[in-house]
Amino acid sequence: MNGQEAPIAPAAAHTTVLDFLRERGLTGTKEGCAEGECGACSVLVARPGVHRPTDWVAVNACLVPVAALDGQEVVTAEGLAALATPDAPGTPPTLHPVQEEMAVRGGSQCGYCTPGFICSMASEYYRPDRCAHTAADGHDAEHGPNGFDLHALSGNLCRCTGYRPIRDAAFAVGEPAADDPLARRRDQAAPEPAATHYTRDGGTFLRPGSLPEALRVLRERPEAVVVSGGTDYGVEVNIRSRRERYVVAVDRLPELRELRRESDHIEIGAALTLTEIERRLDGEVPLLAALFPQFASRLIRNSATLGGNLGTGSPIGDSPPVLLALEASLVLADADGERVVPLAEYFTGYRQSVRRPDELIRAVRVPLPQAPVTAFHKIAKRRFDDISSVAVAFALDIDAGEGVVRKARIGLGGVAATPIRALATEAALEGRPWTAETVEAAARALRGEGTPMDDHRASALYRSAMLGQSLPKLYAQTTTEAVSS
Repeated sequence: MNGQEAPIAPAAAHTTVLDFLRERGLTGTKEGCAEGECGACSVLVARPGVHRPTDWVAVNACLVPVAALDGQEVVTAEGLAALATPDAPGTPPTLHPVQEEMAVRGGSQCGYCTPGFICSMASEYYRPDRCAHTAADGHDAEHGPNGFDLHALSGNLCRCTGYRPIRDAAFAVGEPAADDPLARRRDQAAPEPAATHYTRDGGTFLRPGSLPEALRVLRERPEAVVVSGGTDYGVEVNIRSRRERYVVAVDRLPELRELRRESDHIEIGAALTLTEIERRLDGEVPLLAALFPQFASRLIRNSATLGGNLGTGSPIGDSPPVLLALEASLVLADADGERVVPLAEYFTGYRQSVRRPDELIRAVRVPLPQAPVTAFHKIAKRRFDDISSVAVAFALDIDAGEGVVRKARIGLGGVAATPIRALATEAALEGRPWTAETVEAAARALRGEGTPMDDHRASALYRSAMLGQSLPKLYAQTTTEAVSS
């Protein structure tokens, strides 16, 4: 922790990194929401890199059990400057470059959120593939001329300063100095995950050393709670005081962190974070590429996994509609072997599935080739970092010559007890010309899909109306693109 060894004991097994840090006097890390929305608690963790051996990854300290960082490296806002720009004895302390820019550009007022912004900015500052570019290269309002992606701050909220000076600071930072120790650290391997068995105050946190060990434990302990990125479980711990007696962490199991390309499918490890998937695929699956920027925030995506999003069985998870449209399958593993289950057959009821307590989601398989026309429409109260009221994913194969819809797959979220396929709408499209008349008829079918309900996010009538609007929106986008090309 900030370059010094820090024993976890005597923290309880459910203790978060946030509470662990604050109890040791590192009070720059703040609790704002305790559910991963405000970013006041963000810290940096050394993780296996995509483009270099190590990435400095910003995560929500309020959601991560401190036992999950056994053997890992953590840097807080207090340690950032000391580690990156060590001062000579007797000299005034030096600010880190992102701290300096936030200070001189007025990016901090009350200061409560500032340390979290600093850690998220530092993660982007040290991103290996960040590079300066001009407007001619595609520079826009959300990407600075220094290559800084403002989405890195989408999980950090500020109530008093205003975002313009924070944006100015982000767009002003340069490249890390050649002698910056944190920059040089990226060229060394990240710490290996430590096999952990930590018991305290009646709770046990277990990080198995291998997939066979994890599956054996789950068979012996069917009551165990499986945790991957912890972005859902951490909220339960903080907001609902959930205290499990036995937690099994699978997020660092090598067998769940592979990404393989086969002739007929892409296999994505269930414990790869969404950020890792996004950067490894690099647009190879356009529908997933459309999903990622709308899935919560970068802070959440740095921890959240497909396995966790599917394992919770939530009807409003953002990834299931996309994976349903892609006709994905899940590889379920137990101590005796594996089985492959189409995602369309996986969900059986509200937060229920065919997965048994002794099984893990090992991987997600996306079949090839992909449909050429895809889109993901998410209707939410905020543009980013929000739960969807309705989510619609499209994957259409439209004959370029005849203009006929050869195949249609549409995944829906937020309109039933489980994520569902829009089967009636698919039938209304397939075999018919991709015209305004066909789309109008299919949109009527889409409005009637599922069993939308009234809740605090949206009314059933609104959800049905948004379903009906999504298909004409896709049609307008595709015809505009056709005319433009």
